[in-house]
Amino acid sequence: MNPVFHIKEVNINIHAYQRAPALVALGAAFAAAAASPTPDPVESVDIAIPAHGEYWPGEGGKNGGFVPARGDVPAHYLIFASEDLSGKFKWGGREKESAAISKTDGRFNTDALLSEGDHPAAEAAAKYTADGHEDFYLAAPAELYQGWLNCPDIFSKSDWYWSSSQRSAYSAFTLHFGGGNQHYYGKGNECFVRPVRRKFIQ
Repeated sequence: MNPVFHIKEVNINIHAYQRAPALVALGAAFAAAAASPTPDPVESVDIAIPAHGEYWPGEGGKNGGFVPARGDVPAHYLIFASEDLSGKFKWGGREKESAAISKTDGRFNTDALLSEGDHPAAEAAAKYTADGHEDFYLAAPAELYQGWLNCPDIFSKSDWYWSSSQRSAYSAFTLHFGGGNQHYYGKGNECFVRPVRRKFIQ
């Protein structure tokens, strides 16, 4: 297959005394590249993106949908683990304030919880691995809500899921996939955990 070139604009400013040799050299370069059997690095490649809720081969789970860039987090897709973790987990850290207060950045929250210690839900999510990926974390409330918007059927509708965001020293935010209800539970309660990771756009 011949390489496909994507050239938006080429500006050539050649003085009169060197115009002919330069154009000949430029034409020769394009001709040589076009005849090369090695694909050009900018060759167009179609990547099959699974439907929401479908397994994404090699990515460790199911497509939770596209997330635009926000702050210092580049654009990415959410990849939810294919199944909930076995059993239920406490959020942990009761009566202690946590730095995990982002409503959108579960990666930040999880890192904060792991550094603080005594947070079983976040620790369990971070230990999860699939397809060779070891970058799973406990989702923030906005990330869980995106799961309810895009692929609610991959979650249990019978109970609450922990988010990674603290509400107070005594409680943390949760989401119920039966109706997309967001609420909060005491940190000592046990809820479902669904690990999530990010597939960044190249």
